[in-house]
Amino acid sequence: MQRKFLNAATLALVLLVSACSWLPEQIDETKGWSAGRLYSEAQTDIASGNYDNAIKNLERLESRYPFGTYAQQAQMDIAYVYYRQGEQAQALAATERFIKLHPNHPNVDYIYYLRGLINFNDKLSLFNFLSRQDPSERDPKAAREAFEAFKQLTNRFPDSKYAPDAHDRMRYLVNAMATYEVNVANYYYRRGAYLAAANRAQITVRQYPDTPPAEEALFIMTRSYDALGLDVLRDDAERVLKLNYPNSDFLRGGRVKSKSWWNVF
Repeated sequence: MQRKFLNAATLALVLLVSACSWLPEQIDETKGWSAGRLYSEAQTDIASGNYDNAIKNLERLESRYPFGTYAQQAQMDIAYVYYRQGEQAQALAATERFIKLHPNHPNVDYIYYLRGLINFNDKLSLFNFLSRQDPSERDPKAAREAFEAFKQLTNRFPDSKYAPDAHDRMRYLVNAMATYEVNVANYYYRRGAYLAAANRAQITVRQYPDTPPAEEALFIMTRSYDALGLDVLRDDAERVLKLNYPNSDFLRGGRVKSKSWWNVF
């Protein structure tokens, strides 16, 4: 019985191989194309939104012509196309690869900028506080990594044409990360975790003292310490709030909702 089964399996494999040999051979129409033509076709694909085909042509270019400016430009464009496709992991891997291979390339500032954009555009999943998910479970890792990429760009290439926009996005990211901490502090306060709320609000005050959310963070600290019966700490937090924000709505017993800084871009 086993022998019959093996014979049948062997026969099926032979037939499968034979059938494959009857299929028409796949013809690569780009065979023999120059680096310039491959690159031109890839640019046409990018312009028309045919990103899958653009990636194929760029990879063919890099494989067939690994040296020279076309190959380096192909590596940069691969990162960009993955970014446009929303393929964050592949896009980041492509930027890291380019920086490692060409740290002194004249356009490496663009790659640092692109790396920041890739992480920056992941913000919606990080700062959507209207969902039911516990905000303390979210870690704004992408925002921090975007900030670091923009920071490296502005530090290493202060005269880069991408530096002004990078500075704007860094300011936005600081506000967004401060708002994240305030939202987590509010979450803890609403659930009676007053010590956790005070500690989280304190992170905002210490790490992001010059951001708008710091005002609400001080108010959360005041409320939390009051709920804990820590009068000295409550009075200290309230004193700092009055000193820095004398016209604060919080001092009048109001309640100002945290601003949505992630809607700026």
